[in-house]
Amino acid sequence: MKRREFIHLLGSLPLAPAAFGLAPVNHHSKLVYPGRNGKLMYAPDEKGNTIPDFSNCGYMGGGVRLPDVPVRAEVAPGQNIQAAIDNVSRMPPDKRGFRGAVLLKKGVHKIGDTIRISKSGIVLRGEGQDENGTVLVATQKKQHSLIEVKGQGFGKAAGPARRILDTYAPVGTHTLKLDSTKSLRVGDNIIVRRTGNKEWIHEIGMDRIVPRPTGGTKQWEPFNLDFERVVARIDGDRITFDAPVVCEIDERWGGGEVLAFDSSERISQIGIEDLRGASEFDKDITAEYGKEKTKYFSDENHGWDLISINAAENVWVKNITALHFGYSAVNIGKARWVTVLDSKCLDMVSVITGGRRYSFNVDGQSNLVLRCEAESGRHDFVVGGRVPGPNAFVHCSASNTFASSEPHHRWSTGGLFDNVKAPLAIQDRGHYGSGHGWSGANYVAWNCEGPLVCQKPPTAQNWAIGHVGEKQAGAFEPREDGYWESLGRHVEPQSLYFQQLKDRLGNTAVKNIS
Repeated sequence: MKRREFIHLLGSLPLAPAAFGLAPVNHHSKLVYPGRNGKLMYAPDEKGNTIPDFSNCGYMGGGVRLPDVPVRAEVAPGQNIQAAIDNVSRMPPDKRGFRGAVLLKKGVHKIGDTIRISKSGIVLRGEGQDENGTVLVATQKKQHSLIEVKGQGFGKAAGPARRILDTYAPVGTHTLKLDSTKSLRVGDNIIVRRTGNKEWIHEIGMDRIVPRPTGGTKQWEPFNLDFERVVARIDGDRITFDAPVVCEIDERWGGGEVLAFDSSERISQIGIEDLRGASEFDKDITAEYGKEKTKYFSDENHGWDLISINAAENVWVKNITALHFGYSAVNIGKARWVTVLDSKCLDMVSVITGGRRYSFNVDGQSNLVLRCEAESGRHDFVVGGRVPGPNAFVHCSASNTFASSEPHHRWSTGGLFDNVKAPLAIQDRGHYGSGHGWSGANYVAWNCEGPLVCQKPPTAQNWAIGHVGEKQAGAFEPREDGYWESLGRHVEPQSLYFQQLKDRLGNTAVKNIS
C-alpha cells in the first residue's frame, strides 16, 4: 500500500494515527481541545467543573492594545518628579480618561521618597529600561515602595444581596440563577460571593492542621471569597457575567450571593513604562546561605517594591527593570485588570527567608503577568492568600531561585501558569507560615517547564497539562495527586491563555498584546 493510500485509510477510520504507532500532528489535552469550528471545547467532570477561561485577565479585561498617551510634562534628572505628577493630575482628563504622561528623561534620578500616583489618567514614562535609559534610584534607608499607585479605597457593596439559587455552581460557569435580578443592569459591577462555612473548613481538613513544632499554627475559620464580575446578560432570574466562577459554589458549604459593587474610589487608566529602578543598599551587611555558606547582600533597610498597586483598576506596567529591591518588582495588591509585561526583577537584596523576594506578587484578581523574568527571587510568580482569581502568568521565567512560584497560602483560587519556566508548587503547605494549608485550588499549569508539585485539594482540583520537568512530591505527604496529563510532552495549543483570548475576541486581540 502506498503512503498516500495509507494516510487516506487512516482518515476514514475512527482510530487516531497514534493507534498505529504514529505521532499525531497535533497533541491535545483530553480536557481542552479544538472543536469543529477551531475554538476550544472543555470536557466537564461529573459535577460540571471545567478548566476556566482566563482570557479576561489583563488591562481592560484582556486583549486591548496599551494606549499611547501624549506627554504633558518632562522631568530631567535632578528635577522634582512628584511636582510634575501633581501638576498633570490637576489637568482635566480626555475622552479616554487620560490626563497625560510625565516623561522622565534619560539619566539617573535620585529619589529620597515614594513617588505617588493617586489620580486617574496618569502615565509615568521613561526613556529605556537599561542602564543607559531612565534610572530611578531609591535612596531611602527604609523599606518602601519607590512608585506607589493607590486610589482612595477598594470599593464597597451597594444595594441588597441576591441569593444564589443554584444548588451547585461549577468551576468554569459564567451564569448563576438568583432569587431576584431586580435593579441589576447589563454593565453593572457585581460581587459574586462564595461562602465557605465551618462544615467546608472541616471537609478540607483546615481546622486540624498538624501544628508547627515551634508553635504559631492557626486553624482556619470560615471565610468568603468575593469575585468581582461585570454583568453581561440578564435572562429572567439568571445572570451571565464576563469572567467565570473559579471556585465551586455549593449549597452544602453555605452557597453564595450576588451584590452590586461600587468601585468609584479606585483610580484607573494608569501606566508605568520604559524605566529602570535601582535600590541603594548597604554592601557591608551580608549573610550566608546553604551548606556552602555562600555570602550574599542582606541589607533590609532600603527599597522594597519598585512598584506597588492598590485600590486601582485598568493599570499597565511595561518594559521596566527592578534591581536590588527586597520584595518585588511589581506588587499588585487589591487591584483588578492589571497587565505587567516585558519586565524584569534582578539581583534582589534581602535576607533569604519568608516574606521576602516575591518578584511579581499578585493579591488582586483578573491580572496578567506576561513575558516577565525573575532572577534571585524566592516566590517569583506568586499569588497570596484567599485571592479570588482569575489571574494568569504567561510566558514567564525564573532563574537562580530560592523557592517555588506558587499560590502561596490559604485557598487562592483560579490561577494559570502558562508556559512558565520555574519551579512550581500547587499543594497543601500544611503548617508552613502560620498555617498556610491548601495554597491553591483550581489552578492550571499548562505547558510549563521545571520541577512541579500538583496536588488535588478536597472539593476542588488542580491541573498539570503538558508539563516538561520533574514531577515532585509535596511538602506534606501523602496527598492526592492533581490531574496530570501528558507529562514530558507539551500539548496544543501552545498557550492556553492566547488561544482562549483568540476564541473570545479574535486574532486582533492576540496581536494587541503579542
